[in-house]
Amino acid sequence: MGSSQKKGGKEKPRDPYMAFNFAVEIEGLTVGGFSEVIGLSGKLELESYVEGGVNHHIHRFPKQMDYPNLVLVRGLTERDDLWKWYEDVTRGKIRLQNGTIILKDSQQSKVMAWNFKKAYPVAWEGPQLNATNATEVAFERMELVHRGIYKA
Repeated sequence: MGSSQKKGGKEKPRDPYMAFNFAVEIEGLTVGGFSEVIGLSGKLELESYVEGGVNHHIHRFPKQMDYPNLVLVRGLTERDDLWKWYEDVTRGKIRLQNGTIILKDSQQSKVMAWNFKKAYPVAWEGPQLNATNATEVAFERMELVHRGIYKA
C-alpha cells in the first residue's frame, strides 16, 4: 500500500517510525541491545573556486565524503564481543568489519537499514560508577571509525 494505508476508501498516513526501536548487527550477528546510536550521517566536503571577473557567485565543487564516527551506547552486559574487538585493536590487531543499523516498526519488522563498512573501534568508555544512585544502569560507549554509510 505504499507509504499510506487505505481505510474505508480514505488514505491514512502511517505514523513516523519510533527512534528507540532498532538493532545493531556486526558481520551479520546482533551484538546486543543499544540505547543509542550517534553519528548516522555523512557530509559532502566542497572545494570553493573563485573565478576571476565573476563577482556574483563562487563555484563549489564536490571534493570527498566525510563520515563522523559511529558511537554505540548500551547497558553493560556479560557479552563482551565488542570489548574483545576493541582490545584487539589496542594490541595492533585491527579487524575491519561491516555492520548494519536496523530500524524496526512496532511489530519488530525491519523497515529501514543503514550499512556501515570497514569499521573498527577507536574509543571505549566504561560506565560512570556512582554508589549514591542505585537505580542507574551502567552504560558503555564504543566509538567506531568507518568508511561510509549507505542505505541497505
